[in-house]
Formats: sequence, structure tokens, C-alpha cells
Amino acid sequence: MSTLPLFPAVIIDFLGSATAIALSFLALRYSWSLIRLQPNNFIWGFLFYFCIAMAAFSLSRGVGHIIKILLIFGNRNDIWHLLSPFSGGINTMLMISAAAVTIYYHKGLQAYKAIRSEAEKLSEANTRLSNSAEQLQMLNTHLEEMVEKRTKNLSESEKKFRNFFENSKDIIYFCDNDGDITSINTSGRNLLGLDPGTTKVNFYDLFCHDSDLLKYLDELHHNGFVSDLEMECKGKDGPTRHILLTANAIYNEKGQMIGCEGIGKDMTRLKTITEQLINHEKMASVGQMAAGVAHEINTPLGIILGYTQLLMDDFDENSEDYSNLKVVERQTRACRRIVADLLKFSRQAESFKTSLDINLIIQEVLAVTEHTLNIHGVTVLRKFDQNLPMVFGDSEKLHQVFINLFNNAQYAMVEGGKIIIITSASKEEVVITVMDSGSGIPDAIKNKIFDPFFTTKDVGKGTGLGLSVSYGIIQEHGGTISVKSPVEHPETREPMQGSAFYIRLPATGVANHENEENLYNGGNTGIR
Repeated sequence: MSTLPLFPAVIIDFLGSATAIALSFLALRYSWSLIRLQPNNFIWGFLFYFCIAMAAFSLSRGVGHIIKILLIFGNRNDIWHLLSPFSGGINTMLMISAAAVTIYYHKGLQAYKAIRSEAEKLSEANTRLSNSAEQLQMLNTHLEEMVEKRTKNLSESEKKFRNFFENSKDIIYFCDNDGDITSINTSGRNLLGLDPGTTKVNFYDLFCHDSDLLKYLDELHHNGFVSDLEMECKGKDGPTRHILLTANAIYNEKGQMIGCEGIGKDMTRLKTITEQLINHEKMASVGQMAAGVAHEINTPLGIILGYTQLLMDDFDENSEDYSNLKVVERQTRACRRIVADLLKFSRQAESFKTSLDINLIIQEVLAVTEHTLNIHGVTVLRKFDQNLPMVFGDSEKLHQVFINLFNNAQYAMVEGGKIIIITSASKEEVVITVMDSGSGIPDAIKNKIFDPFFTTKDVGKGTGLGLSVSYGIIQEHGGTISVKSPVEHPETREPMQGSAFYIRLPATGVANHENEENLYNGGNTGIR
């Protein structure tokens, strides 16, 4: 039986073993290069140890095959039989090592991933820490500048609020839950008459009417706000004020009400103007009625007066019938005087206006009335402006105004006193002040004194039309008339009992000096 030659197989085995050894060491060298580039890379570490195991295995197996071939071809089979168990054991051990490295790769890879994840987290945390450190460093560097800027902004904001709080003409207040005012602006203090040193004031005590207070509290607790509540407020030792309130409740973090803040607008002047407008409308209506009534009554009164005087001629002056007719005549004349006042009040009489010197008008009235005033213990003090401009008006009607004012002043000074008359010019106006030292006018009737038929005189002593007629005459002349009581002495500014009427008439801008000498020599020109 012929056999195949073994030489080709031996050559291939020899070359294959040498090639395996070369390639394994080449792989080992390459993995070592990777380790040097990235020492912490798990994959390259695994490949490096795997290449060591494979290089050792290839070296053991290739050297074993080469030695086997050399011994067999050198007829030293006995030596090979002695070495082959050791060669096989070494190859097996190295194969197991390579397998072990491969088996534990997955576990190592999981550990590597876990470690890498933790490393990434640490890296991210380190990045955040680094950014925080940079921000902290920047904050530390610019802290003073930032604090200064923030303080400036807060200061400007506080200044704006403070200016608004202090300079507002309305009442701005803050209260606690018991109604005690914790803060109030200057306008509020002035309006309520509170002293700067006053430490504790209860806002609820300022309400004049309990119904207004109950409505204020009810809306505040149920709605959390109060909108446009009209109330009457009583200040400390001052007049009653009409206030329009708007307020909001203040709550703490738990939603509990701990106080309120609000704004109050003083509506007293508007209320007064409204009442005056109502009075004006009422006076206009009464004037229209008075004109009709006066015309209807004037004719029969004239007939009654005429027939009474005819009858008086038929009786002796000392007879009882004559006396009775005299009473009828006197009362009829009184009725006609009332009718004349009504006509003046309704401004139905004709008006003849011309340029007038108001000082001369007053002096003419005093020439007629001053003697009577002196008899009743009333002294007239004059202080006339010698450069007073002219006014355009009806002399007869202006005479009537001053007669009414002087008569009312005399009535207010039962035991005598002083009437001070001051004339002056202000802002293209002529201002006449008629001041007396009488009993004064109570606050309760100040808004009524210009109403028709309103009088404080006893029955039969006044019709209540004097000031109403005067009011209408001054308005007809484009002026105003107002009253103040009590008053201040015009020179000493000390409080003085009495009343003062202020008449303002438009000036024509032309001064009259023709009658100055006669005017100012006719009476006392000083105020004492």
C-alpha cells in the first residue's frame, strides 16, 4: 500500500505555527499601543489581556508543533513522547485562560458601564460645581456693586411711594385689624385735625354715623374691599367733613385679614357747592313765584291803601275809627313793602347801570343810616382804598344791599358794637368787607341765611328777604357774596366775635379820585 508524502503538511504546519505566533504578538503590540493612548479604556484593557493569553497560547502551541516536527524528523520520538504531555497541558491551561478572559468580559463590561455612568455623573456634577464656583466668584466680585444698585432701586421706589404718600391731597391711611391707624399722610392729619405728635387714633371713631361704619366693615370683611363709600367724618375739634372712601383689606400668609389700606377724597366742597346749586334753583323758583305773586297782590293793596286814606279824611284824627284806619294803612304799607322786596328779589324792576365809585355808594348809605346806628351804640369804622377802581352797576340796588347789611349788623349788636367797612382791589375785582362785632352766625344756619323768607328776627321785625334780595342784586352785577363767622380782626388777626360779609364785584379798571377828599373826611378812616 503506497502512502502520501507528509512533507507538504509538515511545512504548512510549521509555517502556520510561526505565522500564528507572529500574528498574536503583532496583536499584542497593537493592543499595547491602544493602552498607552487611553490607559483608562476598559475595552483596550480587555483586548490587551486577551492578546497576552492568545500570544502565550500561540507561542506554546506553535513551539510545541515545531519541536514535535523537528524531533520526529530527527528520529527522536522517545523525547517527544516525554514532552507531549507537558505541551498539551500547557496548551490546555492557556486555552482555559483565554476562555476565562472572554467569559468575564461581559461582567467586566457591566462594571465598566456602571463605573462610567458614575464617572459621567461625577463629571456633570463637577461641571455644575465649576459653573457655580464661577457664579459665586462673579457674585463675590460684583456683590458690592449689585447691592449698591439694588439699594438704589429700592431707595428710588421708596422715594416715589413716600412722595405720593406725603404729597397726595387725599387721605391715605393704613389700619390694623382693630381700626387703629398705623400710618396716615399729612393731608389726612390736616383734614382730621390730628396733631403730628398724636400716636394712637382709631379710624372707626371718626365715623359720624354708625350705619356708615357698619356698611364699611361689612363690605371690607365680605368683599375684601370698599368702593366709593360716602361717609361723614368728624375731625378733632373741627367741622364735619364729607369723605368718599375706597379701601382694600390686607391679609397675611394664612389668608387672615390683619388690617386695611384706603384712600379718602374730601367731598365737603363739592357737597357745599351742590347744596348751593340746589339753593340757587330753589331761589330761582321762588323768584319766579314771587314776581307773579307781587304783581297779583300789588294792585289790590294799592286799592286798599287808597280807600283807607279816603276814609281817614272822613274822621277826626283823635277818634277811634281814625286810629283803626291808621292801623289798616300802616299794615297795608307794610304789605306793599314786602311786595317791593319780592319784586327786588325776583329782579323784575328795571336796572340802570353806570360806572360807580363803590366808596361813594357806601358813604351815601352811611350818610342816611349812621345817625341811627350811633343812637343804638354802633360805631362805624372805615378803611377805604383810595385807589379803588370803578365798578359797573345800579346805584339804587347797591344802596339797598348795603342798607340791608348795616341793618342786619345793627340787629346782631343789641348792646352796641362796631361795624368795620373795608374796601380793596384784588385780581381785577373790588372787594368790600362789612364786619360786625355782634353775636355771630351759628354754623347750622350759615347755608340758609340767603334763602328767601329765612330770618332769625322776631315775628313782625323782618321779612327774611333782605339777604335774599342782596344776594340776587350782587349776582345780577356779576359778583359774589359770602359770609364768615366768627372772624379775625383785620389788623391784629386775633379771633373776634361777629360776622363778616365779603362782596366781590368786577372792576372796570378805571380809578376815580374826584370825591376822595369828601369821602375820607366824612367819618373815621382807621380801625381801632
